[in-house]
Amino acid sequence: MFKSGFIGIVGRPNVGKSTLLNSILGESVAITSPKPQTTRNRIMGIRHLAGGQLIFLDTPGIHKPHKALNEAMVKTAQNVFADVDVILVLVAADAALGSEDLSLFAALKSYEQRVILGVNKADLIRKELLLPFIDAACQSFPFRACVPLCARTGEGVPALLDEILAVLPEGPPYFPEDMVTDRPERFFAAEIIREKILNFTHREIPYATAVVVESFREEGDKGLIGIEATINVERDSQKKILVGRQGAMLKRIGTAARLDMERFFAARIFLKLFVRVQKDWTSNKRMIREFGYDQ
Repeated sequence: MFKSGFIGIVGRPNVGKSTLLNSILGESVAITSPKPQTTRNRIMGIRHLAGGQLIFLDTPGIHKPHKALNEAMVKTAQNVFADVDVILVLVAADAALGSEDLSLFAALKSYEQRVILGVNKADLIRKELLLPFIDAACQSFPFRACVPLCARTGEGVPALLDEILAVLPEGPPYFPEDMVTDRPERFFAAEIIREKILNFTHREIPYATAVVVESFREEGDKGLIGIEATINVERDSQKKILVGRQGAMLKRIGTAARLDMERFFAARIFLKLFVRVQKDWTSNKRMIREFGYDQ
């Protein structure tokens, strides 16, 4: 008996959804950062098992939107509710259940037969505190299963996969065994650059940037990939910070991104970065669509 199906990973920002996806797949297909709202797109990751094929959809954190960009991100997450076979709700054990968690539980009421709870960061609190936390969550919603885990180390992930597989329907694999994600190479190049911006800049800068890969050229005979990308910001002051004194910040971002890309693509990378001001783009629905954030 072979099982296959789609699993949507949902939850509020910064609970470890992307870290969990990377742990499940055994490789990094989603960027991670301590900053909330790191994930902006739906990212597919495929885990191949002997008895099934699990297709995970990592989604942006569900939060109260305050700009058109945030509205598009929340919509992207909510759209998976009706389209998947299993909804995996992820919460963080080191933070009390809040209004955002309870609102999400309420929104999932009509899907309760296929909702599983993952309690991430279970290693950060004592067992005598973890059990009451799980009990409180299960009293708030009739989850099919509840699994404590640590996405960072992988502890509890095999048990989680077993619970998911038990809920999935019988069916053939949807994708070939060598396929891990549906995203193109340009997407990963842009996300690696954005990850470095998240790591190296602060305040509003990470949230005001959108990376667009303008050119992606493979020179197979040289083992080289040439990439040109534009970092879009909202104001001239943000551009000044991102470029840095004598271009120091942009060079730092570019160097770190190039090294990660060389590991990811297993090729030498020639990377050119540009910074462009697109005034108030996070509130402009047309530009949000152009940058690929409205699905």
